[in-house]
Amino acid sequence: MTVDNAAEAKLYRLVYYSRNRVAQETEATAAEIDDILAASRRNNARVGVTGALIFNSGVFAQVLEGALPDIEATFERIQRDQRHGDVEVLQFEPTATRAFPTWSMGFIGRSQKGKHLFGHVTEATGFEAKRLEGERIFDIMRAIAIDEERAPAA
Repeated sequence: MTVDNAAEAKLYRLVYYSRNRVAQETEATAAEIDDILAASRRNNARVGVTGALIFNSGVFAQVLEGALPDIEATFERIQRDQRHGDVEVLQFEPTATRAFPTWSMGFIGRSQKGKHLFGHVTEATGFEAKRLEGERIFDIMRAIAIDEERAPAA
């Protein structure tokens, strides 16, 4: 996807977290996450939304980037999705550039390093909405994404 400078100037970034309402059996959870990722990638690619998702300890944290109407429509679908509970916006603001320009929806945390880094956030915050900071979650997700993109395929 190519984005010109005029469109790039109208970008928004939304960072949110939600509690997992997916069954807690490992195989069922993995299948649900795969379903979420497949639908997100399909829908987001169609409208030019990029971003990344982390799932850990029963919580989702996600960054969405794109045009305002597309971010709003995508987030509205997420809020109606029964697999997400207690959805909390941590950051929503204009941004000059995309942090995840090549990911219609990346999944961060498959690597051991990703799991460890995000596990630290879980431990430090307990994923309490009043303690989470959107910018901190975004910075951690971006760092993990860079590491995972550079890592050789398993």
